[in-house]
Amino acid sequence: MKDLMGQAIWDFYHGQNPENILTETSISEIDDLPVEYLFRDFEEMNDIEQKALELARGKVLDIGSGAGSHSLYLQNIKKLPVLAVDFSPKSVEVSKLRGVKNAVCADILEFSDETFDTILLLMNGTGIFQSLEKIDAYLEKLYSLLNDDGQVLIDSTDIIYMYDLDEDGGVMVPAGHYYGEVDYFMHYKLDTEKPMKWLYLDFETFRRAAENNGFSIEKILQEEDSYLARLTKK
Repeated sequence: MKDLMGQAIWDFYHGQNPENILTETSISEIDDLPVEYLFRDFEEMNDIEQKALELARGKVLDIGSGAGSHSLYLQNIKKLPVLAVDFSPKSVEVSKLRGVKNAVCADILEFSDETFDTILLLMNGTGIFQSLEKIDAYLEKLYSLLNDDGQVLIDSTDIIYMYDLDEDGGVMVPAGHYYGEVDYFMHYKLDTEKPMKWLYLDFETFRRAAENNGFSIEKILQEEDSYLARLTKK
């Protein structure tokens, strides 16, 4: 893995001529992601992120922690014990330099036996599930990492709006796979990361998967096509 996200975060933090990250998916055009967005503070976060951070309690696991902005708020403002986890080595290094006390580079499926009161997955947290085929493995892992009275706070987006309508007003979704499964591409400074599988989940599909894996699920907040969900053990 080239770790282009981590390189962009590293360049921005160290003032080494950072450029915007360019992202695209198999169903969308190239979009600009300014690197400074990954360094935003609480006031600059969207309503879903702010709500999740407000609801976080106890010992927190921040999965996909990036540059550490969510972890820093929980650690410094809410005074919670936080473990930040990301599979980008440079992102983890920068989050430590920014003051995150506990940050590790790891694949969450291979993560340790610790358990947590709050598990946080934000910025389309369901993306790491990759596909409907793999969702059970990830939900089982989250279940094993969660204390009995704990909560998983996770967001996603129903991307049905990105598909065209046919003459009868029906949505023209792909026949071979779930419409929220996309290939995600990242470009930075003329380099391109190998495409990743990325999963956007409509709430009903997520509800069925969560309940099949021992969770109760509730929708906490809806913002246009995106939502924040809370999973708790049944």
